[in-house]
Amino acid sequence: MPPRSRVTIKDVAAQAGVSVATVSKVLNQRYGVSAETFARVTAVIKDMGYEASLVAQSLRNHRTNVIGILVADIEPFSTELLKGAADAIRGTGFELVVYSAGGRTGDPHGWEQRYLTRLSGTLVDGAVLVTPAVDLEGLPGTPVVAVDPHTGRAALPTVDSDNLHGGRLATEHLLQLGHRRIGLLTGREDLKSAQQRETGYRGALASAGVAVDETLVRRGDYDADIAAASARYLLSRPDRPTAIFAANDTTAIAAIDAARQLGLRVPEDLSVVGFDNIPESALCTPPLSTVQQPIREMGHRAVELLVRLINGAEPDETHITLGTELVVRQSTRPLTP
Repeated sequence: MPPRSRVTIKDVAAQAGVSVATVSKVLNQRYGVSAETFARVTAVIKDMGYEASLVAQSLRNHRTNVIGILVADIEPFSTELLKGAADAIRGTGFELVVYSAGGRTGDPHGWEQRYLTRLSGTLVDGAVLVTPAVDLEGLPGTPVVAVDPHTGRAALPTVDSDNLHGGRLATEHLLQLGHRRIGLLTGREDLKSAQQRETGYRGALASAGVAVDETLVRRGDYDADIAAASARYLLSRPDRPTAIFAANDTTAIAAIDAARQLGLRVPEDLSVVGFDNIPESALCTPPLSTVQQPIREMGHRAVELLVRLINGAEPDETHITLGTELVVRQSTRPLTP
């Protein structure tokens, strides 16, 4: 191997088993290189000392002044969060770029690491990762903040809301209205938010002395189609629930549509509570009772935290949990005999 001072781009290409053009793409931040190849070439550059060249040295010290927001898909939750992030970015000197897997990742539990590997150190100075489904450590030199991570053991700085309290609020509201057969449309089982909302549901029932009927707990997955199928199953039973708590507003609205298709009226025949308080919840028919989590503030706080990390400042806190509250509208009413 040539001495470090004489390492060339051809040496890097040969060692990495790729073409000179591929190494050039990595160095010049161009598309067309897989995450695996990008990581391998970057490792070879470091091992061979090619970072001492003027090109690599400038890349290592270069600030893009760009923050990436990484989302699995563009849906109501991420849209509201992006509005908060856009507010927070003003006046910081950074620009905001959104990267979406489009809901078609092929590997729903691996897109996060692929995107981070691809973007870090070349295209963005840091990233906000929305609802990551895996434990991540981030990448050396690239600050990352996770919003609504999948577990409570995230090694990254995090921003989320009090989902446990919110799940209790929704269920207690239905209990106070006299409902006892309360169905649950769960969220994504790999996300901490969904787990905590279900725990809140179960805790509220237990506190009221109501045994959980496991046959009333069905998948919702934060997905309208899955929730609609589950709601139709629940509402077609002879002992159907008189109320449903859906783990987010999208699935609550799907449950209302499913009830209507079965000839049931909301709230006369079925009360429904959602979670999130996205704009659509106030516009559906009837307007949806829901638990509000401050989605825009979550995006705002995540960007604020990330900017501090990028600038080398010590944040006041690295795990931020925001409050939730009940918003009562017309989709719930007292149970009538």
